[in-house]
Amino acid sequence: MKHPPIKVQAFLANLPMFSEMRAEELDRVAAATLPVYAEKGQAVCQTGDPCTGFHVVVYGEVKLGFTSPQGVEKVVEIVRPGQSFGEALMFLDKPYIVFAQALSDAMLLHVARHAVLAELGRDTGFALRMLSGLSRRLHGLVRDVEAYTLRSSHERVIGYLLAEAPDGAAGGAAELRLTPGKSVIASRLNMTPEHFSRILHELANAGLIEIQGRTVRIPDLARLRGGG
Repeated sequence: MKHPPIKVQAFLANLPMFSEMRAEELDRVAAATLPVYAEKGQAVCQTGDPCTGFHVVVYGEVKLGFTSPQGVEKVVEIVRPGQSFGEALMFLDKPYIVFAQALSDAMLLHVARHAVLAELGRDTGFALRMLSGLSRRLHGLVRDVEAYTLRSSHERVIGYLLAEAPDGAAGGAAELRLTPGKSVIASRLNMTPEHFSRILHELANAGLIEIQGRTVRIPDLARLRGGG
């Protein structure tokens, strides 16, 4: 398969952690960055693999998860374009505790650990921006724990739909696609696919959403927001 070319420096410059870097600094990081291509369903990394850097998604979607001793898969995060994973383990010099698998044909950039550590030694601002990103990830994990323990399953589904709605949706309406697939989203929300589908149909019967295949239309965002 022929892959479209990408200017690594330009892509990295658009990421918050690299946005204030000078051209020569970006050049050094880009020199230690390699493209990774994965077809739908292909593993990007496995649990226990050494973490030699971190990944940034250029296009496609990647799920992070683990498999229980009983063989049940739990999705902990869906990583989308412009988002990254692996930074914390890279700093800890620990192997991956989750697997990463492409949900669609995807391109990622693997930024080598040695390049990141070298820039951290040169630029304290870069260190602060990386810490900010890690803090947002931790905040997100805390919100997940709160959702699983304090919110009902209906509230979790409504929260997911609202979070996935496009910014600035016109007229209070929005349309979104369940691109990761219902089973992946259900695992992310800590419920079975059957339970997730049942809640979607209940919301549809209540007139809060309209479903056509993987497309969900929200006629009134404010009404859905109050429907939990």
